[in-house]
This record gives sequence, structure tokens and C-alpha cells, in this order.
Amino acid sequence: MLTNGLKIYFAGSIRAGREDVPIYEEIIKHLKTYGEVLTEHVGDRTLSILGDEAPDDRFIHDRDMDFLRQCEVVIAEVTMPSTGVGYEIAMAINMKKRVLCLYRTSAKGKLLSAMIAGCPDIMNKNYQAINEAKSIIDDFIARQTV
Repeated sequence: MLTNGLKIYFAGSIRAGREDVPIYEEIIKHLKTYGEVLTEHVGDRTLSILGDEAPDDRFIHDRDMDFLRQCEVVIAEVTMPSTGVGYEIAMAINMKKRVLCLYRTSAKGKLLSAMIAGCPDIMNKNYQAINEAKSIIDDFIARQTV
């Protein structure tokens, strides 16, 4: 079983909308009990849809790709559709990372992408309340082996 030294990549919408930031913040707080969340900034309430204060988009891309290479698992909250999150998930699969996608079924007017839902390399889990998401994360991490 993985220990508290786990390196975790958390993916959530930034430029596609920040409505779910309180949820991201809760998930990241929970993930930090398992190790280092390389992308903790995704849950920062002060981060706008413009993103962080990186010098440019290329810097953000290269930094996040480096984070993906470093991580052991990727956990994505995919309720808010985001091309960036989809890209991160695809790259993680390409890198043979273990990927968990969390989708909140209580979100009105949001449908999970068929490309995510139908991918056999992703563990997709639906949830309604944050405590349910935390339990799913616990189960996912418990199943990971070194």
C-alpha cells in the first residue's frame, strides 16, 4: 500500500469556470492526508479563471506536465467540463498513471463526457456529497500498491 509520501496530481477546472472551488478545496484538504498535492493551487479561492500568475501559458503547460510526470496518481473532479482537465487526464493515461475521476451527479445541467465515462483506463465514480467523494478517494488510494 502507498504511504503518506504519495505524490498526487489533482485536476479541476480553472479557465472553464471556478464554481466548484469549495469542493476542490475540500478534496485537496483530504488528499493532503495521503501525501503531497502537487497542484494544490487548483483549490485556491483567490485563483481566478485567468489562472495563476505564471509568466505565460507555456510555463503553465510545462510546469503541469512536470507535475504529471512526478505524480503517482491523478484525481480529477470532472463535474465542470474543462478541456484542460481532459488534456491532463489523457496525458496521465498516456504516462500510465492511475486515474480517478469524480463526477457529482447532483450538478444540474452537467453531463460527464463520454470520452471520460467510456475510457477503460479511468476509474470513474459518481458522488453527491463531499463525504461520499472522500470515501471514494479513500477506497481508490487503499487499492493502490507499490
